[in-house]
Formats: sequence, C-alpha cells, structure tokens
Amino acid sequence: MQKISVVGHVALDYIFSIPSFPDVNSSTYVIDYERFYGGGAANIAAAIAKLGGKCELISPVGMDFSDSGYETHLENLGVKLDHLVKLEGEKTARAYIFNDERQNQITYFYWGASDHFPELEAPKAEIVHIATANPRFNVKMAQMAEFVSFDPGQDLVTYSVEELRSILSNTDMLFANRHEIQRLCNMTARSFSDIGDEVEIVVVTYDVGGSQIYADERIEIPSVQARAIEPTGAGDGYRAGFLVGFVKGYDLEVCGKIGATVASFVVEKRGSQTNLPDWSKMKERYERFFHETI
Repeated sequence: MQKISVVGHVALDYIFSIPSFPDVNSSTYVIDYERFYGGGAANIAAAIAKLGGKCELISPVGMDFSDSGYETHLENLGVKLDHLVKLEGEKTARAYIFNDERQNQITYFYWGASDHFPELEAPKAEIVHIATANPRFNVKMAQMAEFVSFDPGQDLVTYSVEELRSILSNTDMLFANRHEIQRLCNMTARSFSDIGDEVEIVVVTYDVGGSQIYADERIEIPSVQARAIEPTGAGDGYRAGFLVGFVKGYDLEVCGKIGATVASFVVEKRGSQTNLPDWSKMKERYERFFHETI
C-alpha cells in the first residue's frame, strides 16, 4: 500500500459543553469540558494508521507536543513523525470548541507553532493530503507531490485567489462540505462545473445528509447511522477512510462508503481520535449497513 503524507495542523482540542451561546458582553456557565488529541491533519493521519494504512504527518509543533502525551499516542498508532518539526519556545496549536445543547458549535483556534509552516521545507511525496494549514506551504506541497488531495476546510478564508487557483491546478481530489464548496466557487469566480472540469474527483459532504462524489458521474453516499454524541472530527474520519480505500484500489463509491463508516465511529464518542476503528471493525459495520462485502 502506498504511503499517504498528511499536511496540516496538530492541535490539542478542548471541547466544552454549554447550555447556550451567550449574547455579547454577557456570560454562561460550562457544563463540562475535556482535552483531546486533535488537529485536522493529525486526526486524518491517526485514522489512516488505525485502519492499517501507511502515513506520515508533516507539521510544526511546540515543545509541549511530547509532554502532552500526543507524540507517544501517534507513534503507538504507527504514524511516521520524521517530518514533524518541534519548535523551541512555541506551543502546539489548540482548538477551543464549544457545543450547546442544540448541537450548535463555535470554535476558536490558536495557531501557535502552526504559524511557522512557511519556514518548513516541503518534502516530495507520492500521495499528499493537504488539510487545513498555511496556504503558502500548501502551494509548495501541491507542486511537489505526484497526487494531491486537497481539503481547505475552515482555513479557506486565509487563501488568496492566486493561491487557491495554484493548488487547484495541481489537485487530483478535492474535499469540501457544502458551505466550503460554495465559498470556493465564490472566491475563485468559478462555477462548480468549472471546478469539476479541472479537478478529477470532487467530494462534497452534507453532514447527516451523506456525501456526493463527482467524477465521471455523480455518486450519492448515505451517512451511516450511529448514536451521535459529538460531531468534532467526523469529516476527518470520512477523509481518512476514503483515502485508505482509494490507495487500496477500491472504486469511488466504495471509498465513499468506507469514509461514511469511519465517520460513524468518530461521532459516537467525544474527541476526534477517541473511537477510531481498525479495518476489521470498519468492515463489519460497513457490510452490515450496506449489505455488501469488501
């Protein structure tokens, strides 16, 4: 199986439960909170490794990366960390995620060591998944890799039009949710059809509405039913499952179904990496839900 290089944030996630979001200049109380291992790229790399895939993580982190236990956690999963750069005097990125009782969510992200992405040397890669990270570094990675999977995520607004167009010109597979794909079209002044003509595979996710894959035809993938506790990291799980299926040689429909199955595990517990399935667990749920063997 080919190795997947994953570029983007490594972060510590602090997930808070609150009754409701307060008005400006007022406050509310915190029902509960916990700290988890997170960051979009690290979530994807961890899930790939758990599924038995080969992967490496490319990211800057702070010196607290080791003390937090995160380094040992990823090493135990089998994620290669040769291109993880520890920066003296910096903190690892952090996400502060607030969920209210209606399942609405607001996130505050502290970049920390991730601010130093432009200083890293972009290594060559056969297959690279570019997650949320610094646009300038991502442009370099897209130019260096043989196959590019691109997921701009919530960092989309940090890209210039020129940076987006440069990456898209090198992208083979694009992931975005329904809001991001519309924003991408608006920012580049292109229609969805235009982007589909340039990028071979476009995957658009719709939360509980499943996903749609656009290649030679449109393929609709339903979401896999699960008892959802907390949604953080579900999209990362989907991307990891899809990519592992892709490097294993499955067709795009099966890749989407694998992605949906992995995502269903993620939402069952709090924390993006708390309930990642191995290939055997994923396969059993996949076959039970979709009534087909893989």
